[in-house]
Amino acid sequence: MPTITRLLFLFTALLVCIPLGRTAESASAIADAKTYLAELSTAMAVPWPKNRTIHIVCHGHSVPSGYFKTPTVDTFNAYPNLMHVGLKQRFPHAVMNVIVTAIGGENSESGAKRFATDVLNHKPSLITIDYALNDRRLGLERAKIAWVAMIEQALAQQIKIILLTPTPDQAAKLDDPNDPLNQHAEQIRQLAATYHIGLVDSLAAFKQQIATGTPLANLMSQGNHPNRQGHDLVVTPLLAWFP
Repeated sequence: MPTITRLLFLFTALLVCIPLGRTAESASAIADAKTYLAELSTAMAVPWPKNRTIHIVCHGHSVPSGYFKTPTVDTFNAYPNLMHVGLKQRFPHAVMNVIVTAIGGENSESGAKRFATDVLNHKPSLITIDYALNDRRLGLERAKIAWVAMIEQALAQQIKIILLTPTPDQAAKLDDPNDPLNQHAEQIRQLAATYHIGLVDSLAAFKQQIATGTPLANLMSQGNHPNRQGHDLVVTPLLAWFP
């Protein structure tokens, strides 16, 4: 194996071993998972009659939409619903809506165009953004512009944000840092660090599971959509943001 290729492979393997997929450079700059959603968690713990209705919006493409083996939409086994269930178990007094504004097949440019009308209109306390699988068709530059637009619109309204790196595509070369899936994942990590917001590194979570011996196919319902076990890998670090 050429020296450069060997180094790239080892670097990728190192990323897999970092908890929640945070790279050494970006880990210290993303939001602190112990405090970032502390105020929201406190609000969800308030019982009637002083509680308030809380909205969480999951924005993105087919994965948060709940597509498993297209055209089947398995809403209740997708990570937005799993997050809702997990939060209700933890916060039984909360009046909470987890609203899915995701559209199958959509990329971040289209998602950014409807961000104000379809996402911000719900007045959410938290927004998750998950577009990288489909953003490979856009390229890094166009995707970054769209993600930045959504991030800055949300921050202007003091809304908390958690960015998600992509879940895998079985056709991608997960051990190649130059594969577009890995490149978009790294760009998302850098955005989370730049804006000091939340990050769920789904791609790293899958890589960690694969490193334990689980075949990727066992985590997928089809080539580019995770199954329930795959969605569990996303929701576990997502719920960890709620102290």
